[in-house]
Amino acid sequence: MSRSPAVPGGTLVLDSEGLAKAVLRDRTVTAWLALARADDLRVITSAATLVEVVHPRINRPALEWTLSRLIVEPITEPIARHAATLLADAGLHGHKYAIDAMLGATALAAPGPVTIITSDPEDLTALCGGRATVITI
Repeated sequence: MSRSPAVPGGTLVLDSEGLAKAVLRDRTVTAWLALARADDLRVITSAATLVEVVHPRINRPALEWTLSRLIVEPITEPIARHAATLLADAGLHGHKYAIDAMLGATALAAPGPVTIITSDPEDLTALCGGRATVITI
């Protein structure tokens, strides 16, 4: 994969779709993960993301293997408070955006620059503003 203008550096963050595609070994996500490994970048997701990605049809051994290769960041009180602030600042609320807000707060707490791999670019761009590069998968 050739480097795009949004080259990850610092931390690569996977949302639920990014994590699900990593489990399925999607080519695009696999290429981002290989680039992150080659550049010795942190690859993370939020513990809240696990709630979204786990379902009866997911290949649990593949999920566990994928999780073993990244960092699952906990939802701490400071992260939860920051997520609530992100929601308020973006004019969003409610359960529809809660997990994205927790992922955004987790991403913004990570060493930067931060790149988020997501299927919800509008939501995460609204929540994170220009403080993270958002890549659509």
